[in-house]
Amino acid sequence: MSIEMNIQWFPGHMTKARRMMEEQVRMVDAVCEIVDARIPESSRNPEIADMVGDRPRVMILNRVDQADPEITKAWAAYYREKGYAVLETDSQSGKGVDAFGPLLKKLLHHKIEQNKSKGMIGKPLRAMVVGIPNVGKSSFINRVAKRRAAIASDRPGVTRGKQWIRIDEGLELLDTPGILWPKFDNQTVGENLAFTGAVKDDILDRETLAANLLLRLRESCSDRIGSRYKFQPDPEADGYTLLETAGRKRGFLISGGEVDLERMAAVLLDEFRGGKLGRITLEYPPVGEDATPAQSG
Repeated sequence: MSIEMNIQWFPGHMTKARRMMEEQVRMVDAVCEIVDARIPESSRNPEIADMVGDRPRVMILNRVDQADPEITKAWAAYYREKGYAVLETDSQSGKGVDAFGPLLKKLLHHKIEQNKSKGMIGKPLRAMVVGIPNVGKSSFINRVAKRRAAIASDRPGVTRGKQWIRIDEGLELLDTPGILWPKFDNQTVGENLAFTGAVKDDILDRETLAANLLLRLRESCSDRIGSRYKFQPDPEADGYTLLETAGRKRGFLISGGEVDLERMAAVLLDEFRGGKLGRITLEYPPVGEDATPAQSG
């Protein structure tokens, strides 16, 4: 059983960013939402839906290189059933990114025809790109633009102000700040965001976070723990015991032969986020109309 954590983070600049997005959404033809393919629903800001209304949507499943490919396919089918255009990408390598422009123009075909009928031939389409911190939004935009057009960083909240970026003569993108929402009502959602780095580590108890991650990995892919940390996790052990065992196997010892849990926690989180434990997805698509995403395992 995981240890309860109070994971909340809503700096003042996020309130300002949200207001800016609400004002700017009226100027765009479509909204492109980037999520982390390892935690697609957990990495969606629930306030976005109210902001964008009924505008056409593109759901971009990013970091597919780190997610389980079969579960990613299931998520893509789920979002298509909800009426979204869907793109699977890896913004680091550029995989899937070239399909973005054609997909968006296909989605907005009626808008293009409408512009032509009004004599506005060549008027660029405008799309807002949204996403919570650290889902690869700025890296994605830079890939699409084929230049360093957006500020990219692995630190949550780096993109501050609005940035209009011209992709070509027919397309302009509005990069927006990555914003979280004021309160995580679900412990698992908060944990998923913390596991993947969407919440700043310096406000968290990383040892507890790492212990809870090991519990989740034991349920969904215990073989990954075995191959990476050279032990088979005891099905009855708590998360701290698993973290201590991993640290001992790595030789992270301090005076008196105790395990340096802080160091082991940092290594585990870094290796999970870097994909060194393999392609892991932490939640499955919902089943049934009112279902919530199932956790992997």
